[in-house]
Amino acid sequence: MTRIRTENLGEALAFVLHRPHPAIQALIRQLSVIGLEVREVWPELPAEAISADFIFYDADSGHDAQFPWAAGASPMPMIALIGSEAPGRLAWALTMGAHGQLLKPATDKGVYAALLVARANFDRARASEAQIADLEDRLSARQTVVQAVMIFVLRGKSEAEAYEILRQTAMAWRVTIETAARQLVANHNAERAPDERRRTDIS
Repeated sequence: MTRIRTENLGEALAFVLHRPHPAIQALIRQLSVIGLEVREVWPELPAEAISADFIFYDADSGHDAQFPWAAGASPMPMIALIGSEAPGRLAWALTMGAHGQLLKPATDKGVYAALLVARANFDRARASEAQIADLEDRLSARQTVVQAVMIFVLRGKSEAEAYEILRQTAMAWRVTIETAARQLVANHNAERAPDERRRTDIS
């Protein structure tokens, strides 16, 4: 069989999680033609599937326990193989994190497009997750800076003076202001802990 070599997909590894059935044989053949290494598995994904580049899964008979990760948290693009358009099955397929889909019985048409679309959707979702995580980290860092400033405000400093103390501390420690703030807040909380335990014991 002559393979179609592509810069994007050549030698990629795909697991097909589907019971042996004629409805997916054309898919298996076409994936091999495109240049992917294909492994058919059923009834669940083996541990080595974590290294796969793509997962094709049966949206009609699949269930959560077949996957070694939480629903919607796959570490690779997932492509749903859909035969039944029952709302419940479609909802499950989407919950599992479908980045693309193919209708059954599969043919040699649309497989390459499904691979590219699934990977593009997966990459876009990962980029969004990374952006959200970065924004959450920035927000958390800002809140920590405010907490560190308030430590000095409670000791009688103005906000401007407190921020300058924080800035000078960061320079002295040769770290960022956010890192210095985290350490100052941690130290402050550690100092307060014994006092709070004593008050609890007395009460």
